[in-house]
Amino acid sequence: MLRLEWVRRLQTITQAGLTYTRDAYDRQRYEQLQELAAEIAESFAPVTSTASQLGATGSQLGATSESWLDLIRAEKGYATPKVDVRGVVERDGKLLFMREAHDGLWSLPGGWADIGESPSQIAEREVLEETGFVVKASKLLAVYDKARHAHPPEFWYCYKMFVRCELHGGAPARSIETLDTSFFGVNELPPLSQPRVTEAQVRRMFEHLAHPDLPTDFD
Repeated sequence: MLRLEWVRRLQTITQAGLTYTRDAYDRQRYEQLQELAAEIAESFAPVTSTASQLGATGSQLGATSESWLDLIRAEKGYATPKVDVRGVVERDGKLLFMREAHDGLWSLPGGWADIGESPSQIAEREVLEETGFVVKASKLLAVYDKARHAHPPEFWYCYKMFVRCELHGGAPARSIETLDTSFFGVNELPPLSQPRVTEAQVRRMFEHLAHPDLPTDFD
């Protein structure tokens, strides 16, 4: 979706400009550019009707009270990629998946990185909150540029981290984000939530499990 990329680039420029400018007139111009970016986005992607197809979760695009201008102006400081962390949990040759309440499809457990937590802490917490299983992070398997993979178009630029986690206990549990949890083998993959994980990524995680000496992937 090329127009979404234009809006993202405009948002990045205006966010940096507002961060560093000391001139009141320049600030006004950057704010006008934000309004223009929001108008462009709204013309082809109304924020309340395209949340799922743009790969949004939570407050990103799903709240009906938000507008594109609210979303664009919510980000402060120099624009940097967001980080999504996924837990890769194996049991008997199968991987742990959770069924997303947002779209009814399946994903490796995980979510946006929070300030104040390391990637390992985020992976462990997300797995526990979304599936009920207690795990211990053991290895960073991959760091991917989301835009280089077969995900649906998304407004926020994002890096995805896949963290191997060892299963220590717990039991299947649901949450406000989770409809179900289950383990699936490489030849029995469920319908995947494409904004969160792709089939190619999941199959690569199985390769990492089969060959634990593989180095961390990155692109």
